[in-house]
Amino acid sequence: MPQPSLSILIPAKDEAGNLTQLLDEIDAALSDEAYEILVVDDGSTDTTWTLLSQRAASDVRLRPLRHMRSAGQSTSLWQAAWAARGTWLATLDGDGQNDPADLPRLYDKARQEGITLVNGHRVLRRDTWFTKFSSRVANRVRSTLLKDDTPDTGCGLKVIRRDAFLALPYFDHMHRFIPALILAQGGRCVSVPVNHRPRGAGKSHYGLNNRLWVGLVDIIGVMWLRRRSRLPAPLESEASKALEHDTSGLHTKEHP
Repeated sequence: MPQPSLSILIPAKDEAGNLTQLLDEIDAALSDEAYEILVVDDGSTDTTWTLLSQRAASDVRLRPLRHMRSAGQSTSLWQAAWAARGTWLATLDGDGQNDPADLPRLYDKARQEGITLVNGHRVLRRDTWFTKFSSRVANRVRSTLLKDDTPDTGCGLKVIRRDAFLALPYFDHMHRFIPALILAQGGRCVSVPVNHRPRGAGKSHYGLNNRLWVGLVDIIGVMWLRRRSRLPAPLESEASKALEHDTSGLHTKEHP
């Protein structure tokens, strides 16, 4: 298998009914790319691990990881990112609501110069009214307090430079604040409209309580982190100054 340039990270808890189709769609969408897929079974009680193990036996691009007890989405993504081998990371939810057909477009956008994170924006949500309401409230509160200039931080579909992700501070629920954390470190974020689909099987693990009320404590923590951050802080050395001087001489030297 060639060295992958893109690593797909998928946290999955009790998603056996959705993963087969999702993995097939990723394969179809990225047929021209060198990629790998890391699925983290986050303490599932269904047949998720059996499905992943059987599929990995015939697909070298699939690298299943497992938590015997659920550790949460942020921990799953953070550990998978450290295990990944690609220069770029793409994240998707394991419920199949993110459309892998959007991946090539986000990946192409991400590789433009100066972009650190491309965040999906679910313009037309395919959720229950209560899920849409709770997500809208949580996004409004986050946007107002953090000013992260991102309309849909909760969208699981993202493409981000791996080195930038690994430089972020780790804490539980950090995945909800990736745009704000990237901006605090001097990165550039853009949002792109993406498709959103109804959940195929299983049920959502999120509601108003763990989207907003629990998140308020995290928002205060992120606000503190941003106030205390001194990044980016360009660092010079004598060697870099000498190199800059030599390079500038190349441009000013006159030739007969």
